[in-house]
Parts: sequence; structure tokens; C-alpha cells
Amino acid sequence: MSQILILSQIIIFLSIWIVWVFRFDNIVLEFQQYGFSNLFRNFIGALKISLACLILIGVWNPKLVLIPSIIMALLMVAAQFTHFRVRNPLKKYLPSLALLLLCLVVINGHLGQI
Repeated sequence: MSQILILSQIIIFLSIWIVWVFRFDNIVLEFQQYGFSNLFRNFIGALKISLACLILIGVWNPKLVLIPSIIMALLMVAAQFTHFRVRNPLKKYLPSLALLLLCLVVINGHLGQI
């Protein structure tokens, strides 16, 4: 497996883990700004953490990577639309855009291995 794919998978995992575990107070404020419920926020958080764990485990078991990476990419597209909807400044778009691009790298790399 390419070192770029492995590095991308690790960065995706670490980014999600840091934001949703250690910076959760920022997530709470953002989801309030977006008008989303606590239940929805917690569902999205659990989903992202689960997907990120599968993406990381995919370093050792590549069969587990493709579908979680696709779902994570879709979540990042939804994040982009949400930032647009609430008219956030450009700097708020960048983290989810970077994760979207990393997910696309992982998806592309694993589609090439099928």
C-alpha cells in the first residue's frame, strides 16, 4: 500500500479524533450556530469517529477502507454545504475541505486496488 494512502488514513483518523474528542466544546458551539439538535450532533460525532476508526484499521485490513472513506467524504461535502448555508468565512470551510480531499485520495487509491 502506498505511503501516501497510509498517511492520508492516519491524518483522517487523527483529525476526526482531535476535533470530536478533544475540541468537542467547539463542535457544540458550531452545531448550535447551525441550528442542529444535540441528538443529531451526537449521531454525526459517533458516525465520524466510527468511520475514522475503520479508516485507520484499514491500514492493516484494506478491505475496510473504501465504504467508510466514501461515507466520510459525503459527510465532508455536507459540511461544506452547511458552512455555505450559514455563510461562514472561508477559513471555516478549510478543515472539512482538506478532509474531503484526503478521503478522495484514499478512495482513489483503494479503487485502483480492486
